[in-house]
Amino acid sequence: MATVTPAAPGGYRSVFRIREFRAVFAAHLMSVLGIVVAEIALTVLVFRVTGSPLMSALTFALGFLPYALGGTLLAPVADRHPARRVLVGCDLLCALCAAAMAVPGTPVAVLLVLRCAMAFVAPLFQGTRNASLADVLGSGEAFVLGRSLLRMVAQSALLIGFGVGGILLTVLAPRGAIALTAAGFLASALLLRYGTRLRPVRARARTSPLAGARAVFGNRRLRALTLLFWLPPLFVVVPEALLAPYAAGIGADTAVLGLLMCAMPVGTIAGELWAGSALTARTRSRIVVPLAAAGLLPLLLYAVRPGVPVVLVALLLVGLAHAHTLGLDQWYVEAVPDELRGRAMTLLSTGLMTLQGVGMALAGLAAEFLPVHQVVTASGLLGTVVVLLLLVELRASARQEEGPRSETGVVTK
Repeated sequence: MATVTPAAPGGYRSVFRIREFRAVFAAHLMSVLGIVVAEIALTVLVFRVTGSPLMSALTFALGFLPYALGGTLLAPVADRHPARRVLVGCDLLCALCAAAMAVPGTPVAVLLVLRCAMAFVAPLFQGTRNASLADVLGSGEAFVLGRSLLRMVAQSALLIGFGVGGILLTVLAPRGAIALTAAGFLASALLLRYGTRLRPVRARARTSPLAGARAVFGNRRLRALTLLFWLPPLFVVVPEALLAPYAAGIGADTAVLGLLMCAMPVGTIAGELWAGSALTARTRSRIVVPLAAAGLLPLLLYAVRPGVPVVLVALLLVGLAHAHTLGLDQWYVEAVPDELRGRAMTLLSTGLMTLQGVGMALAGLAAEFLPVHQVVTASGLLGTVVVLLLLVELRASARQEEGPRSETGVVTK
């Protein structure tokens, strides 16, 4: 279905030999941890100021809500300006927002606006960084492994960041913790400014904010690949969103709930490490279809309203199936034209985050009317059907592309 490049000797270690990637990796680690710690500290700060659980929860929701708008309006910026300038600019803006949050006496309304501003530029930052990885690492094996490492950092931040944030808040006031995140964003900006090269823009012509989306969805193969990234997470987040009520329903305490919350991220990290370390690029390409097709099937175990051990295994298996994403990354970068890469990657990040938020909301709404175990089972069943339909469409798009190539004398596999 896609061409693959030979495996890079040394696996993940070979990627770290590239100086620019080391700077990108360190900057990503600082900014991701900064965001997680800022979310915890800001939530605590807003609750202490207002005493309102609703306002406290709203600070988390504001991490999702501006994503779609920012990704849509700012997507053209990713290709019209040098990647390094865009990345440094986003980090500096986030550092300024965090510093303003840390100022004593800042009103709650201003705190929420500043949180929105950080979330607004997040899809542009992520899309530009992902697109620039192909400049730093090339579009082959190293790119796939680099993307995998950045994803694992993001997953690990969910496990480590909340713990670090909790510890910080035992020794620092919330505004002090937020001030540290401002320093983290500033350090990230400096790493990117002095650790990466200034490269030319990909597309000089001005385009409308929706031009990138039209270009992506106007290509049958790119459309299928994009939806294969977007739609499965819509269903994957359902068991995570409903873990608290499910655990309460089976009599599990908060310690068990914490263990279950870690299961899927741990499985995801383990799956990516296995695929990136033990498999060749060709094998990773071959496992995309079976793992994508089977990835949501463990959620069908919820049909019998299982206890903690079975739920733990089901969530781990769903996470492990995420190993197919490495092969999917390779297919995507090969399908995207260079001049569209920044906009396509920004669109990819935007849809991914937005649909996860939608999935959480829909899961909560469904659980108001149906038992939690039935909602999770239905998500596994419906999600599997959706993935199978997308895989059929992806195969059809590959055949459609192979036809014209064969007619022009190009040999296809």
